[in-house]
Amino acid sequence: MGGVVKALVDALPGKRFLDLRLAENERLPGDVPLWLMTSDATDGPIRHALEEATTSKRVAAFRQCVSLRLTPEGRLFTDAEGTPSVYATGHGDLPEALATSGLLDAFLARGGETVWIANLDNLGATVDPAILGWHLAHGGPLTVEVVNKVGADKGGGPVVWNGRRIICEDFRLPIGFDASKVPVFNTNTFLVNARALRDLDFSFTFVEVEKKVGDRKAVQFERLLGEMTVPLEPRFLRVARDGRGSRFLPVKDTDELARRRQEIEAVARFRGMIE
Repeated sequence: MGGVVKALVDALPGKRFLDLRLAENERLPGDVPLWLMTSDATDGPIRHALEEATTSKRVAAFRQCVSLRLTPEGRLFTDAEGTPSVYATGHGDLPEALATSGLLDAFLARGGETVWIANLDNLGATVDPAILGWHLAHGGPLTVEVVNKVGADKGGGPVVWNGRRIICEDFRLPIGFDASKVPVFNTNTFLVNARALRDLDFSFTFVEVEKKVGDRKAVQFERLLGEMTVPLEPRFLRVARDGRGSRFLPVKDTDELARRRQEIEAVARFRGMIE
């Protein structure tokens, strides 16, 4: 975000996104781990920040996958020195990267049952006993938190495909389909059975994405975590996106952060992340 690792940006004065997540984790009872998926670019700074911020053994980082960018013509994209341009291949990396890290196996060995997945910048998506209870009560492997669409909101939403409920991204909907008919969309917050996640045998689709690198166009291929709803039967839970109980406070850039700071402070105070 603005050339800075988002986890290390001040979400509130003197409180980075990382600090607020650590504060949430410290207040949880028992031995609840906190795992941060890093990229090739963010891994070093985040690990260094963790070393300075906490001595908790239940906090760990694991690195996602990487690949090489291409030019629009399909050639290897290189910088001015001729070095190939590396990028992280999307949040759909999480199942593979987490399984490879060994953290999930250790969690299962300790009796862990549920993994809660959320974007670090969405400070509304905290651990909530009521939501965890709802997830465990329905007995399925996967819960997806969704919110009402507002205005021109776009994002993957729940649809029925081949007789199954899945999250489908807007760009994958049939041509001419009115996406506004789907009143909610995916917040990228999931609760998933830990064993089902570990044993997931599914090849995620790589989606072609055009990016601007400097003043040049590049092509990269990314995986989207919402596609996890294809092999794992989901249940959808509509959650609040307004007020101090909001579970959806995404921050994409510095302008959005400035607009949302008052909301973030209200939610962080309500959830006990700050006094």
